[in-house]
Amino acid sequence: MEEREKRRAKEILSGYLAATKHRRTPERFAVLNAIYDMDGEFSIDELGNLLERKRFRVSRATLYNSIRLFLDLHLVVRHSIHNNTRYSAALQPHPRFQQICSECGRIKDVDAPKVFEALEETKLKRFHRDYISIYAYGICSSCQGRITRRRDKKNRKIKK
Repeated sequence: MEEREKRRAKEILSGYLAATKHRRTPERFAVLNAIYDMDGEFSIDELGNLLERKRFRVSRATLYNSIRLFLDLHLVVRHSIHNNTRYSAALQPHPRFQQICSECGRIKDVDAPKVFEALEETKLKRFHRDYISIYAYGICSSCQGRITRRRDKKNRKIKK
């Protein structure tokens, strides 16, 4: 994540906390920093583990409360991917295009400059765009190979 997006996220959070007279706790800012240090989607557990590795312990309640606040402030995006809830930083410098395996849930970023250019040039009427994310669902080559091997093995048993 670029520093510019991280700085902007901190400014939004600081402005909100000041305007609503909430405390500027180190925990909130540590969670926000960790989120904007992560590459791609993450789970609450992965976020907690990252904070522990950075030697900053926070409770699960603090993680969930922070995520809820950041969702309200549009600093984080919630994704439902392969029956899991994952999150990502919302202030992304570029749109994201990902392929997701319907079998194993593996996620891979796709570099598609023409798609990104088309998205950036697309004008949306009466709508302010915060974040763009595209998902392509299918079966990865590893899972496809496993499926083919299972099918072939089953067919060999039937022929015997």
